[in-house]
Amino acid sequence: MTPLQRSVVKNKAGYGHVDLPLLLVLIALGAFGLIMVFSASWDFSQAVYRSPTYIFFKQVLFLAAGIAMAYGLSRLDYHVYRVLAVPIMGLTIVLLVTVLFVNEVRLGAVRTLFQGSVQPSELAKVVTILYLAVWLYTKRETLHDINLGLIPLAGILGIIGGLIYLQPDLSATGTIFVLGGLLFFLAGGDLRQIVFLIIIALATGWIVVQFSATGRERLATYLSGLEDPMQSSYHVRRSLEAIVNGGWFGVGIGKAKTKLTGLPVPPTDSIFAVVAEELGLFGAIGLVTLFGLFIWRGLRIANKAPDMLGTLLGAGLTLWIGFEALMNMAVMVGLFPFAGNALPFVSAGGSNLIASLAAVGILMNIARQANNKPQTQTNGKEEERRSFSATVDLRRRNGRRSVSRPRRP
Repeated sequence: MTPLQRSVVKNKAGYGHVDLPLLLVLIALGAFGLIMVFSASWDFSQAVYRSPTYIFFKQVLFLAAGIAMAYGLSRLDYHVYRVLAVPIMGLTIVLLVTVLFVNEVRLGAVRTLFQGSVQPSELAKVVTILYLAVWLYTKRETLHDINLGLIPLAGILGIIGGLIYLQPDLSATGTIFVLGGLLFFLAGGDLRQIVFLIIIALATGWIVVQFSATGRERLATYLSGLEDPMQSSYHVRRSLEAIVNGGWFGVGIGKAKTKLTGLPVPPTDSIFAVVAEELGLFGAIGLVTLFGLFIWRGLRIANKAPDMLGTLLGAGLTLWIGFEALMNMAVMVGLFPFAGNALPFVSAGGSNLIASLAAVGILMNIARQANNKPQTQTNGKEEERRSFSATVDLRRRNGRRSVSRPRRP
């Protein structure tokens, strides 16, 4: 019996069953990913590694390791992250700094360790969600105070985002800041602070683009592509060619031509283009539907979590995977400036796959505890929400009483 099959069995520690719909969606995405990696990688793998199956078999090993990790995390009480969040964040910062010192240059960037086997920025995304969820949960009654809420949050995101930006990895940096803003919103942060955060983020993003040659080039190419798709980057033009070739029903698994004639990195960043060419528009819509089901189920688990910590963790992890998928697919059709991020569960690559499966494992644990929570625990969660919602802020001008916004559903 595989770990995924055993995870359906009731936890002996007393937790409830795993969330079956989420498990089925995960199995579908995992199987779909292996098929597409095999199809998209054999020529690329032969050219780079002198073996047509090298990338595929590595992906199988990464998937097995990720499933084992997901299974283990599904059995680990997510409340333990209140103790582990700081040490894990410290380790992540050490790894991000180590990347800069080791200086392994791959594809014009310094992002990996151990000869490209480990990409700490992928770990940083999950750890940032864990750390911020714990931090926001702990500070939930003082988030309306800018000195105790927004400013410390900006410091946390600035450290992590800054280290990732130095690699440079603009897409991962942007993802970190988007996740921080979303979690601050979901935790009940003051709306004025959220608007201020958005303004600062946009201004910072504009400054970064102005001082980054890569950022300026990508933005200029993106704006040109919106006016005329033929003026898009080479990557996007080849991706659009693949989508047009696929038509409604595709050319068939393994029969795509653009992956053989210059489509950049078909097993990783461009795998959605391969999906669209080989399975057509219906296949692409099917993949989008699977991600939609994943997001729906993940947010439902978050909403039913026993406490606000579970809600923040579940929502943050779900929205991260959904955002990564949306960004990858939108880039391939020219709707978003180019970002070299992976398509979760589908693209070849161990760091993203293992990080994504780790997120699923934590979601499974939240679902287990939600399915078996006693009525007293449910009442406690509602009291926690009401207490948080009733926090009174007397620091506004003219001394008017105002109530901080409740946790967002």
